[in-house]
Amino acid sequence: MKIGELSKRTGVSIRMLRYYEAEGLLKPGRTESGYRDYDLAEVRTVERIKLLGAVGMTLPTILQFLPCVRGEGPIFEPCDELRVTLHEQIRLVEEKTEKLAQSRSVLETFLQEIGER
Repeated sequence: MKIGELSKRTGVSIRMLRYYEAEGLLKPGRTESGYRDYDLAEVRTVERIKLLGAVGMTLPTILQFLPCVRGEGPIFEPCDELRVTLHEQIRLVEEKTEKLAQSRSVLETFLQEIGER
């Protein structure tokens, strides 16, 4: 399939798909005329990239995960070598959660100071 169809199937812009390719996340084949040629494996890969991105992983971290993915679905089991990375990602999420809680507390204080709840 061409890049436009992959974009429609996955909801990811053509520009972003090209960026994923430039970063080494996608490796499409090429037609004789040089067009990118994607198959269902790339659809699964893009879905996995979206899932990992949605939980806050950066593209370099996602790049570590993709070669180590087991299973065919969008939910997958990463290989054991990535346990440290998963623990680090959990720590980062916990930090973000704490910062958001602090921000909420400051905003609630502002509301209390102006007499609103």
